[in-house]
Amino acid sequence: MEWAFGLVVLVSVAVALAAGARRLGLGEPFVLTVAGVVASYLPFVPEFDIEPELVLLGLLPPLLYTTAIRTSLIDFRPKKVSITLLSVGLVLFTAFAVGGVVYWLLPVSFSAAVAIGAIVAPPDAVAATAVARRVGMPRRIVTLLEGESLFNDATALVTLRTAVAAMAGSITLWQAGADFLGAAGGGALIGVVAAMILAFLRRRISDPVLDTSVSLLAPWIAYLPAEAVHASGVIAVVTCGLILGHGAPQWQSAASRIAEHTNWRTIQFLLESAVFLLIGLQVRHLVEAAWHSGLPHSTLLLTCVAVLATVIVVRPIWVFPATYAAWHIEGKRQGKPKPHWTGPAVVGWAGMRGVVTLAAALLLPSDTPELAILQLLAVVVVGGTLLLQGLSLPALVRVLRLRGPSQAEDLLQEANLLQQATSAGLEALEANIAPETPPDVVDALRNRVLLRAQSAWELLGRSESQRVTPSGEYRRLRLAMLAAERDTVLRIRDAGQIDQEVLQAVMATLDIEESTIDRIAEADDDDGLPLSVPLPAGACEHLREAPCVRTPDTPDACGECLDEGLVWVHLRMCLTCGHVACCDSSPGNHATNHFHSTAHPVMRSVEPGESWRWCYLDELLG
Repeated sequence: MEWAFGLVVLVSVAVALAAGARRLGLGEPFVLTVAGVVASYLPFVPEFDIEPELVLLGLLPPLLYTTAIRTSLIDFRPKKVSITLLSVGLVLFTAFAVGGVVYWLLPVSFSAAVAIGAIVAPPDAVAATAVARRVGMPRRIVTLLEGESLFNDATALVTLRTAVAAMAGSITLWQAGADFLGAAGGGALIGVVAAMILAFLRRRISDPVLDTSVSLLAPWIAYLPAEAVHASGVIAVVTCGLILGHGAPQWQSAASRIAEHTNWRTIQFLLESAVFLLIGLQVRHLVEAAWHSGLPHSTLLLTCVAVLATVIVVRPIWVFPATYAAWHIEGKRQGKPKPHWTGPAVVGWAGMRGVVTLAAALLLPSDTPELAILQLLAVVVVGGTLLLQGLSLPALVRVLRLRGPSQAEDLLQEANLLQQATSAGLEALEANIAPETPPDVVDALRNRVLLRAQSAWELLGRSESQRVTPSGEYRRLRLAMLAAERDTVLRIRDAGQIDQEVLQAVMATLDIEESTIDRIAEADDDDGLPLSVPLPAGACEHLREAPCVRTPDTPDACGECLDEGLVWVHLRMCLTCGHVACCDSSPGNHATNHFHSTAHPVMRSVEPGESWRWCYLDELLG
């Protein structure tokens, strides 16, 4: 009973603190960690001893899986070289750099020094993406950080396992390399097999409850077999999650996907909040153990500062050359512009550590020399990076003037994609009309999909004076109707005039429709940018001087995409030379490439119903 009460209190406090941090606009990992440190010194708070198996088996697989299923394989592929250089090369570079510092300052073997280096090497996806969501980093940077964090844990844990084996006996460089490659390759193979088995099952499951149950088991179905054969369970989970997330639209029903998305978001929030609070609760115990270890206090403090400084410094030292090396390998031949230095600067500073570092520190053998000090170093790195980098990263993003995703651009792409989907749906409707199909049914279906597409365009095209759109009025009135309908159903329920099964079926029908309207209304409630934005006096002379017309012979295709065999998504026209190319949502990024090659500042949309213009120099919509 005591442990159950403690668990309830831990989760409740973590959720309350995370909610408060969100309302105040503060970083959740930092707030939770600091709260844990403060709580660890309160006399009525018991000491929490975290078993490494709890973290590695109970927390790490679901946290990795929920990130993997939301990661786009399409976005991952163009950055595979960059992600590999960060998730493998940077982890090894950091491990040996920290290992050298620790070996120089502490009376430990080189294997033990490399072990603590591997422990503090991998940045945490939770901490980085939490800051990224709050400050609005560019998507390319967020994708890179997420991709790095998915695989760097595996590199660190395999390196740690090899170092621990070296601590116990002799091991050659070839044996270490073979162990590393075997663990990585075996984990990837098991992840693929687990994904194939789960995909086979999910194709044959239509019940959302059963499908969600299978989804909740997926991380361990991949992780446990990999660990049983001494392969990387982390890589197995990530590989399995990437494949299942990519294939979900073909393998799952819509109801199953919605249920899975909601459940995993809830699990992720609870686990992330609890983990960072637990990190803070460990601080007092580890500090006291290290302080009374017999090592001179000056050496202890110097080692903590030196290791933290090394972890922070070696990351940008690696990131800058790795970024430009990756561009020469994969970006240059794709016609992508050379990365600006601000991107690597942000990536180099986004090195917050978290749950994997804490869990890995607990994996050191109990007979490791200076064990308490090594574990304290891990906590210092976690707390120091969350404090120094986590708090200063938003300011760095603002100083470097890096902008997150444009709301207007997102809405334009959403409207354009909905328009294409609507056109395909209408074509399918016309092709499947049977002679006996009632005309009213056809009209109702046609009006329903047209209303969905029109609502997106209305949201984009509204002006400051046009606060009400036809679709907005439809949602307002329909929500009022649904409220009245639900009140009637509940009144009948309270009178005991209906069976519970019938009641639940009717309530589910009303809930599904209301949830759909709520999701659409979320975008309508935002102060989205209209298609034509009035510019203040003196703002962006490029937009003011550029013409607003479309030439009569404007092509309806991207010439570069046709030459390269690609499929464009959204067409833009240069208002200086009339060149038409595709936007950054397309694989070729030809509109942006045209700007970099010509320096022509303004392009406009040539899609039907759109009149917006974009200045590349000032990054303004008009």
